[in-house]
Formats: sequence, C-alpha cells, structure tokens
Amino acid sequence: MNHYEFQLDNDEQMVAFGERLGHVLAACEGAMSVYLQGDLGAGKTTLSRGILRAFGHTGAVKSPTYTLVEPYEFGGRKLFHFDLYRLGDPEELEYMGIRDYFVAPNICLIEWPERGFSLLPTADIALQIRQAPVGRHILLQTQLSLVI
Repeated sequence: MNHYEFQLDNDEQMVAFGERLGHVLAACEGAMSVYLQGDLGAGKTTLSRGILRAFGHTGAVKSPTYTLVEPYEFGGRKLFHFDLYRLGDPEELEYMGIRDYFVAPNICLIEWPERGFSLLPTADIALQIRQAPVGRHILLQTQLSLVI
C-alpha cells in the first residue's frame, strides 16, 4: 500500500489538489472507486469539485446528501458522486442498484463510505481528510503509484 501525505492551506489549494487527482483518475482505465473520508466540513465536496473540474465540469458541485448520488457524464466516461451520510441502512444501496455503478469506465467518488462498506468495492484510492490548525491534512492510500 502506498501512502502519501499533503498539507493544503485553503480551499483554493484543496480544489487544485482535486484537479490534479482528477487528471490522474482520467488517465486510469477501468472502474475507479475513490473513498473520501473526514468529518463534516472537512472538505470532501470541495475536493470533489476539483476532481470534476479536471474532467471539464464548470458548474456548481453540491454534496448529494439527500439524493445519495449525483451523476456527471464526460464524453464516454461517467463520474458518480455519492454522499452516504444520510444512509439509514447499507441495504438501501442494494435497492438503488449500487453494483451497477462500479463498472468500467465509471469513476465513483464516495463520501462517508463507512456507512456502506459491506456493499462497496475496495477503494482504489482512499483519502482521509482532517482539519488542521491551518487548512487541511490529507492522507492518501492506494495500491497505485501516483504522481500528484
């Protein structure tokens, strides 16, 4: 397992980091799952905004807290942004056909993955975001060799 650590001082750096990560994801083939873990307000959705920018998205990015998933399409590639914070029971994921999202060449960004671990695939990239005295600290874990 490869471990990378980053210190980001503000939201602009968080979005820029997300953009760099988005370019890495765009270059990967096959299905990709990215776990975004951290407390409320840690910056998971801000990071997702940067990832989506790398694919060309210019609109607003909101956390799909009530809808559970927000789909985006870029050419032949689909990106699904999940927020499982309000998930009452992991079995709810079965009703929405969760397995159908994790197929090539889709990319799935999953906020609060611990709420659905039993039904989610293993993360290709897992990010733990923590608030620091200034900005955010990110621990990234992956089996991939990354240059971010």
